[in-house]
Amino acid sequence: MSIELHASPHVHSGRDVPTIMRHVVYALLPVCAFSVWQYGLSAIALIVTVTLSCLAAERIANHLSATANTLSDWSATITGVLLALTLPPAFPLWMAAVAGFTAIWLGKSLFGGLGHNPFNPALVGRAFVQAAFPAAISTWAPAFAPQRFTEFIPSTLTLPLMQPNDLSSWIAAATVDSFTGATPLARWKFEHFVYPVQDLLTGMSSSSAGESSTILLLLCGLYLIARRFMDWRIPVAVIGSALLLALAFHQFDAQDYPPPHLVLLSGGLVLGALFMATDMATSPVTPRAVWVYGALIGTVTIVIRYYGGLTEGVMYAILIGNAAAPLLDKYLQPGVFGAKSK
Repeated sequence: MSIELHASPHVHSGRDVPTIMRHVVYALLPVCAFSVWQYGLSAIALIVTVTLSCLAAERIANHLSATANTLSDWSATITGVLLALTLPPAFPLWMAAVAGFTAIWLGKSLFGGLGHNPFNPALVGRAFVQAAFPAAISTWAPAFAPQRFTEFIPSTLTLPLMQPNDLSSWIAAATVDSFTGATPLARWKFEHFVYPVQDLLTGMSSSSAGESSTILLLLCGLYLIARRFMDWRIPVAVIGSALLLALAFHQFDAQDYPPPHLVLLSGGLVLGALFMATDMATSPVTPRAVWVYGALIGTVTIVIRYYGGLTEGVMYAILIGNAAAPLLDKYLQPGVFGAKSK
């Protein structure tokens, strides 16, 4: 009689990394479609360019390190899609390609590939172009321009090292009703203008390529939660902590601090909480650490938005949370059953 010995785990759920990553990409497809409906040809070009640059960077990294082709695990694809959705639709395509290569090489391959990276690669790429191209990344185009399916936004096709084309003529021709090129957070910070709740829920405002429709983002996130591909505690902690702080500040001074619905439904808070803070490689795993991690991200987001020079703070808040994740796991581990707590 022969006995076969196998290492644990002995029971598998049937889910592996490619399966999880593939379903995250599926969940983001409606968000991409809505972005294309908002911004037309420029949104298509942006998403395709960033995704292809991430795939090319991954393949080159595999070749240079003499490792197996990892394109099939979908991690580079999801990095490209998420990165594209965080960029302005008017972002020049050559800069978008730089963001894609940076996300893979600096945010992932430098640390040894998938599972070894301490920071979310998409946000590393976004942070790099935020520092390298501050003017371009803060240039916004109005949503739902009448000419969006027949013309590119002028700055989209800017050549490398050339001055981006002026958007004034595009904005003048594109402005429809109350839509402008400014984001809801920027309009509050500089004009104290508050967008209606329904506009923020349905995406009737300018924003990064994939941040505007809160309802759509929540539905896509619920799909992943229902399939158990996402830890629901992280987005609940992020959004819950941001809501509590926004309520407290608004109650303290309603003139200087925005209403809570503007804080929660504008910018990248929902996209970041659902699809970036939940990255399995860069988030904690222990129960208490998960809650503290989410609360840290929500708190830092509010502090940056209210007291920083930037209108947005989600990107830096998540990167700070990523840096703190190993420490949170270490110091907030559950006690060993039967052992005395220290």
